[in-house]
Amino acid sequence: MTDNQLESSTSCLFNVKGGSETKMAKNVRLKSMTDAYKSIIKMIGENPDRPGLLKTPERAARAMLYFTKGYQETLADIVNDAIFDENHDEMVLVRDIEMFSLCEHHAVPFFGKVHIGYLPHQKILGLSKLARVVEMFCRRMQVQERLTKQIAKAIVEAVEPCGVAVVIEATHLCMVMRGIQKVNAITTTSCMLGEFRDNPKTREEFLQLIKS
Repeated sequence: MTDNQLESSTSCLFNVKGGSETKMAKNVRLKSMTDAYKSIIKMIGENPDRPGLLKTPERAARAMLYFTKGYQETLADIVNDAIFDENHDEMVLVRDIEMFSLCEHHAVPFFGKVHIGYLPHQKILGLSKLARVVEMFCRRMQVQERLTKQIAKAIVEAVEPCGVAVVIEATHLCMVMRGIQKVNAITTTSCMLGEFRDNPKTREEFLQLIKS
């Protein structure tokens, strides 16, 4: 499945893209998710009606809705009017953007930092919007490899730069809390587009800057 097909399938499921979900529909979804969490608590051998767990299903449902709120956002929502005409042709770099997302394989978190660089071509993007693009894609069920590529492609779509570079360094709790249980393992992924892919010097400059 391509990125576009994935985007379409998830947005059509609840028709929530771009904040179009009605309050009634959201309440129905919250109720269904609350019931599902209550069933899960029962199936692990707990009593969802005891005082300590009485409100847990709804809290968990609301938390999951927040963790996945990126499905209700679009790039147009995020970028809004923050694209500016500017004759700047040197690298723009924002590093150490904190990120949290959910692994789509086990529904447990992974977290770390995102570094973004791009070479403008007559247009620049408001710096805070780079972090908001990261947030939008992180607030979905993800794999780190796809997340890296989605962020890079979104910046290309937004400002059509000469090149984009994205590096993510993350800790995956599916490797820490279960399975191999390697607490100190860091996963690094990158996506280099345009000049960052074609020009080794540009790529090296970016990689050196994010290490400094």
